[in-house]
Amino acid sequence: MSELIMKSPEVPFTPVSQNELQAMAYTDPLTGLGNRYRMRDKVRLLSAERASDPAPFTIGIANLDAFKPINDLFGADAGDEILCQVAHRLKACIPDGAVVTRHEGDEFAFVLPLVFERVGAEKFGQMIREVLSAPYDLGDRNVRLSASFGFSIYPFAGGEFEDLLKNAETALYRSKRRGRGQITVYSKEIAQEMKRATQLEQALRNAIISDAIDVHFQPIVSLATSMTLGFEALARWNDPDLGFVSPAVFVPLAEERGFIDALSETLLRKAAEAALSWPRELFLSFNLSSAQLMDPGTSSSILAILGRVGLDPRRLDLEITETAVMSSDDTAHRIIGDLRAAGVRISLDDFGTGQSSLGRLREFIFDKVKIDQAFVSRINSDRTSEHIIKAILAMCEGLDLQVVAEGIEDSTQAAKLRALGCGMGQGYYFGRPVDGLATLRFLQENYYEHGGRITA
Repeated sequence: MSELIMKSPEVPFTPVSQNELQAMAYTDPLTGLGNRYRMRDKVRLLSAERASDPAPFTIGIANLDAFKPINDLFGADAGDEILCQVAHRLKACIPDGAVVTRHEGDEFAFVLPLVFERVGAEKFGQMIREVLSAPYDLGDRNVRLSASFGFSIYPFAGGEFEDLLKNAETALYRSKRRGRGQITVYSKEIAQEMKRATQLEQALRNAIISDAIDVHFQPIVSLATSMTLGFEALARWNDPDLGFVSPAVFVPLAEERGFIDALSETLLRKAAEAALSWPRELFLSFNLSSAQLMDPGTSSSILAILGRVGLDPRRLDLEITETAVMSSDDTAHRIIGDLRAAGVRISLDDFGTGQSSLGRLREFIFDKVKIDQAFVSRINSDRTSEHIIKAILAMCEGLDLQVVAEGIEDSTQAAKLRALGCGMGQGYYFGRPVDGLATLRFLQENYYEHGGRITA
């Protein structure tokens, strides 16, 4: 049997010139901007031109803050559309002689031949930040983004492209550590700061692996009766070389470097094990980070730890901040719902210091609100703080929410809060954070012998 052989139609071959090949190699296919190679060549050309008389110039990197969640939420096509709109805005506003490129992913880079010093770089960053903050049109919706910036200046930050780029990335990393929309110009002091942060990170990782992070406990009491109701677990780290490291330093570091889960799981396990030795009616309060409220596996991880330790989920009270809730509403909703369904109670921490307190209470189901110590500390000296606390207490009563006042340091503050109808309190007046053994001694002296009452 003969075989029928089909020939595909011939496609005419169109030769590509050397110039066209070079243009393709130097162009970002999505945005049409130059790429890293174009940036490198521009920097090397400027360096060569200014080698004999090293007049400064600046390179910079802009990173879109929280672009990945938006990309995940709306899809890759929408993310590409935003990147193209960013590129269009940047091309329209960079000064004559400057070059803008797409560096990688959601990062864009600049070569600024006429920016000679730190103030000029910061002003340029402020201008670009404003340009990029306007809403992005995705057809049926608009989204907003911020951007963070890192700059390095030739020749002070290096004479070669690789050094300038590395130092601009160091400056950008510092900006990202400080929050959204920050601008940093590289200096030797910043380099030292980042080096210390890296050393601290490694020491913290080793401490987690070796189980060297401790948990201390601070009592939460009934203001009406002074009876101990539970304890808040607080992380403590005393490193052999670094000494005492504040949780305000190492907890954000773990979150930023991506190992907050490992730290939190270690702390929750230790705290839950300690709580097993307390009277069963006492609750354990534990803090969740914003990163954990963006991780869909958080609820199952927490419940698995409680199951392994043997602590009743109804004894756990998880504290989250408004900022943490705002990071990923949908995921946070699911996590909170799963945990509450298992019996875990949820507290809104630092209430009154965020930008959307009332909206958070309306959108999420909480069991408890913690009034920030910034208001408590001024309750007897500042009428505004007193009125804010009164308003919070009235609102929470209407919403059937329990209230804890944080940072109570003396009897006058406790008395004032009690008179206003605040149910629970926490602070140095009732007890400082102490380790597990000292907590058991505290219970022996204040709970068993005095019917649960603190004798402060």
